[in-house]
This record gives sequence, structure tokens and C-alpha cells, in this order.
Amino acid sequence: MPSFYEFFAGGGMARTGLGEQWECLFANDNDAKKAASYAANWGGGHLKIADVGALTAADLPGRADLAWASFPCQDLSLAGAQAGLRGRRSGTVWPFWRLIRALAAETRAPSIVVLENVCGALTSHGGEDFAAIAAALADGGYRFGALVMDAVRFLPQSRPRLFIVGVRWNLTIPEFLVLNGPDPLWHPSRLAGAYERLSRPSKAAWVWWKLPESPPRTSALSELIEDQPRGVAWHNAAETRRLLSLMSPLHWRKVELAKTAGRRMFGAIYKRTRRDESGNSVQRAEIRFDGISGCLRTPVGGSSRQSILVVEGSQVRSRLLSPREAARLMGLPDSYKLPKNYNEAYHLAGDGVVVPVVRFLAEQLLEPLLSGPSIMQVWPPSGSS
Repeated sequence: MPSFYEFFAGGGMARTGLGEQWECLFANDNDAKKAASYAANWGGGHLKIADVGALTAADLPGRADLAWASFPCQDLSLAGAQAGLRGRRSGTVWPFWRLIRALAAETRAPSIVVLENVCGALTSHGGEDFAAIAAALADGGYRFGALVMDAVRFLPQSRPRLFIVGVRWNLTIPEFLVLNGPDPLWHPSRLAGAYERLSRPSKAAWVWWKLPESPPRTSALSELIEDQPRGVAWHNAAETRRLLSLMSPLHWRKVELAKTAGRRMFGAIYKRTRRDESGNSVQRAEIRFDGISGCLRTPVGGSSRQSILVVEGSQVRSRLLSPREAARLMGLPDSYKLPKNYNEAYHLAGDGVVVPVVRFLAEQLLEPLLSGPSIMQVWPPSGSS
């Protein structure tokens, strides 16, 4: 059974995606509320609540096949201050990497390292942040490549994320997992452009990972919505009218068209700040009726909470997305124990990694990589750890 360490573990969504065929040796998060959810679902025996910078190699038992790190995205997100890897939160990738280097010094380096974050990591500081991660992996003795995987291929949520997969140099990479160049399916132009900006040593360590096309998505937003949700209440008529009043003519027409559909229509709404005709900043409610939700976010201010609109003929109802609906949009089973507090539950979901994306990556890449032999190779150049 392959084993793993889960850093920035949150509620354990990477663990959920890896599944029971993987053994967790160690999990870490510095958020006590998220850690409480992790312990409620997985137990806390192997969970350490601490800042990753306070950990040492001695805290990590044994030798794991995989180190998974969904490090904080706030400083790399377009919605954040874009401090990049110099920021206090996203910069925690470097203490994590020091742990990997410390394990390597003890000949306990994980065979595979996965770093997951928003796609803004590709362009942050003109690509310098992505190049810094690439250089660290190459210098640390890993061949690596990256993939952009959107949750919408698996669930009705638009959520593209960057997955950087590094493989220890003494692990044989099967030819069927490697391409000669980028595949637009998993390597969009922004990723190919980020590769072009890498240094020569980083490019020498690069691998264009090959994944098959994902199975067709079989669910729509309407199937995940509850008629009688827990944790939220339906808006009253005045609150719904207020929400509709925030729509531009374009989005208002979408609602009017939905009324004529002859069936119940489910729309997903985010409030955003836009410029009006006079150049002033105004709050707008933007809706989509394509059976897909917008990307879940952490609830910092009311505008980051996603709402739904249910239209059936002339009847229009609205409310916030419920905690369980948010969890379903992340691929968590209904048996998963959520926090009772709305913001804590929504934050847990919005800050996580999508479960079926992890499972697909594990099934198509991570597990095949670990099934082959480990042999000494001439790469990397001497001096690498």
C-alpha cells in the first residue's frame, strides 16, 4: 500500500481522493478549525496542528511515497493582493520544501511530490514564482511537470487548478506516461508559456505528463441542490428582489429567459464589483444557467459566498449555497462530517482540493509511477540532493 504525507491538509480532501488504497503517515495544518474537521472524519492520531515552518524532519515518520501540498493560494490568486511566493500565506511553500530537503538528507525523500494551487501561480510576478518552484524541484533531485485540471470535467463546478508533479530521480518513469510536447487538454497555452520561461536546468528536468481524457461528467448543478437545505434559509421576496436589482441588463435577461423554459431552472450567482457606464465601481450579481456553479471561494465578505436562484415559471427563489451543497461540489460524500458553523463549513470546502480530480490524478499518474521499479539513473547532475 503506498503511503503519503498530507501538508496544508484542511479537511483531508486530498486524502479522500487518494482513497483507502493509500496509507496516511502524517497530516498537518495550522488551522485548528479545519484540523477539527480532519480529526472528526479521519481521526487525529497522525495529525499535527502547527505552522509548517515549525516542523522538522523528526516530526515526519518513516518514508512516504508521496508528499501532497495544497499550499495556500491567497497571494497567488487574482482575488488577493498578488504578493506571490513572497507573501505570508503562499510563501509557506518554502518551509514545506525545506522539509523535503531535510528528508532527502536523511535518504527519506518522498518518491513523488505534488504541489497544488491556483493557475495564477503560472504568471505570478511575470512567471518568476513558477520558475522558482521549478528550480527548487530540479535542484532538489526531482523530474517534474505540471497539469491544469479543471473540476468541471468531473463535477458541475468551474475550478481550474495547477498540479505540479515531481518524481524523484531514481524512480523509473514509464514511457506511456510521457509526451514529447504539451497536450492542450491538460497543458493550456499559459502553462506552455510558463515552461518557455524556465531556466535551461529546469527545462532539462521537465516532463510533459500524459493523461487520458477524463470520462464525461455525469452530474449537473440541479442534482446537487437541496429543496430543504440545512444551514441556510430561502430568502424572502424582498431579499430576492434586492439580489435581482444588482443584475445588469444582460444578466436580468437571462433570468427572464429562464422563466420561459417550461421547467425548473437553477442558476448560480456571484456578487462582483464592476465598473458602470460612468466608470464607478458598483456591485453586480452575475448569474449562469449552464448547469455549472462558479468556483467556490473562502467566505471573506458577503460577495465571496455563492448564491443560487431557482426559477420555475414566474416563481423566483434565492438563497445562499448550503454547506452540504458546497461539499458536494467538491466531491465530498454526504457521509463527510461538516462543521456546524456555516462560514467554517463553506471555508473548508472553498479552500480544498476537488476529490475526484485527486482520484483521477492518482489513478492515471501517481499509482502507475509507483508501480514501476526504482533504479539509479544518470539524472540529475552530481550535486543534487
